[in-house]
Amino acid sequence: MITRRTLWGSLLAAGSAGSVRAEGAPVVVTTSGPVRGYVDNAVAVFKGVRYGDDTRLTRFQPPRPPRPWTAPIDATAYGPACPQAHAPGRTSEDCLFLNVWTPGLGDGAARPVLVYIHGGAYSTGSGSDPATDGARLARRRNAVVITLNHRLNLFGHLYLAPYGAPFEASGGAGVLDLVLALQWVRDNAIAFGGDPACVTVFGQSGGGAKIATLMAMEAAKGLFHRAVTMSGQQLTASGPLHAQERTRAFMSAVGTPEPDAKALLTAPVDRLLKGLQAVDPILGGGLYFGPVLDHAVLSRHPFYPDAPPQSRTIPMMIGNTLDETRYFLGRTDESVYALTWDALPGRLTRELRVDIDPRLVVQAYRQMRPAFSPTEVFFAATTASRSWRAAVVELELRAAQGAPAYAYQLNWRSPAYGGRLGAFHTLDIPLMFDTVRADAADTGGGADAQTVSDQMTAALLAFARTGAPSEPLAPWPAYRLAERATRVFDVTSRVEADPRGDERRLFSAVPFIQQGT
Repeated sequence: MITRRTLWGSLLAAGSAGSVRAEGAPVVVTTSGPVRGYVDNAVAVFKGVRYGDDTRLTRFQPPRPPRPWTAPIDATAYGPACPQAHAPGRTSEDCLFLNVWTPGLGDGAARPVLVYIHGGAYSTGSGSDPATDGARLARRRNAVVITLNHRLNLFGHLYLAPYGAPFEASGGAGVLDLVLALQWVRDNAIAFGGDPACVTVFGQSGGGAKIATLMAMEAAKGLFHRAVTMSGQQLTASGPLHAQERTRAFMSAVGTPEPDAKALLTAPVDRLLKGLQAVDPILGGGLYFGPVLDHAVLSRHPFYPDAPPQSRTIPMMIGNTLDETRYFLGRTDESVYALTWDALPGRLTRELRVDIDPRLVVQAYRQMRPAFSPTEVFFAATTASRSWRAAVVELELRAAQGAPAYAYQLNWRSPAYGGRLGAFHTLDIPLMFDTVRADAADTGGGADAQTVSDQMTAALLAFARTGAPSEPLAPWPAYRLAERATRVFDVTSRVEADPRGDERRLFSAVPFIQQGT
């Protein structure tokens, strides 16, 4: 007679994953041990599933797989996020947890697996935001949805390699966590009803930057098959010399002399977090943390001098929102809504992030967009010169490589914030997750938001399943330099050739240097 205990035992002994049900709750035996979730409207949910060992034991070092367990562990609550400034919830260095939503367990259905990597640059955020709840997306689109936490800021990217062992990989520990999570997905997808040969990584803002970095990491090769970056790009990584200057500034702020770098291994978390308040010696402001070109974790820049050859065959969808910088520069600063033409060049000087004469920019926009106010020019120019510019570069490099790439632009304007933020940065998160009515989704939750979301999730799943986001009623050509085909998402979506081409040409006259790198 095969009992639940003998089934678990045989699966664990074989080093494989499987699923059963225990007392009405779904139980999956992962490669490390059994986890017990719950059911949410026909979707099996597992929250706080451990994919890596406690990183308090390996601070600044590569992550390790979990130590095996045998008794079922409840997976009904999100795990803690990495310690960070202004954390939205529970935090701990022991943060290598992921969350799974699936409409079927171990049923051989081979569903697409969607792995979401959260934003917040490399410094903040978690995989437990209400807007990234995967239940509705999993149920309506018949997919396995996964979100996760990993090490951030100093815990993920403090560059200590010059101080020797055990710090050789410290500049990339956070992205090595992502590699470990994707290895977990590869090994456990079948038990959760997914297809380990059909894994799509998607991420917004910093999440997109992390995906671009993974595409250039040898350790990540073969772990995912499609990539979607939403308003998040990573052209270059931090150079080791600048990273070391930031490390010195950090160590000075926490009162640790350079020769005593190993003292950081046991320093209290609160003391280390105070180091985040140090002034960045390169940029000013807070310290920048991100992957380092250390030739240990990362041996080349993500998208310099070309698109990463190792990922040439991975289809990539690269998107942005029309009004990205309204989120950063227009939510709380009322002064931008009272800008005059005389004051505009000075304000642009601080925000363009490329070395171009702001008076020339204003003159060009007054010719290209004669109906725009100074405020509208400010938001359009800062968006075009910053995050959108990097997206265009990545698309151009992929096209030059002959690699499959698809461009989208979100034009739908949310009614939230009185409508004045338009299609702002982060708006595509609830639209892509089909969570337009979630708390803090900022979509207004109306019929138009749902219409746009339905189009975006349909494209996402078509892309995940086939490597192309086209549908019979919504053809979407690949991005080529001659046409620059771009899907423009709105209540009535369409494909346009080179939207905002005049803005693209204006800023292509000057080089783009990714901030912090």
